[in-house]
Amino acid sequence: MDQESLRLLIQRKIRDGRLPHDSITKIWSSPRAGETCDACERLLAEAHLVMTAPSMADKTFAKLHADCYVLWNAELNGGVRRPSNTS
Repeated sequence: MDQESLRLLIQRKIRDGRLPHDSITKIWSSPRAGETCDACERLLAEAHLVMTAPSMADKTFAKLHADCYVLWNAELNGGVRRPSNTS
């Protein structure tokens, strides 16, 4: 997947709630095997550095390739947010 396609996918996932939409206070990095990256949906191989980012808003965790984490964080810092429920 090219960078622009991945960036757009990450934006869409932030907006629809499939990726955390709030800033995080800490991350963990560790090797993983057999799981799927929450951003690009590719396999997380044992050789990959995986960033695990907790969402403070809904107490979930996103598992991301290091490169996907960088793009996700850039999108958050660029202002992409999940729309608020206004009822």
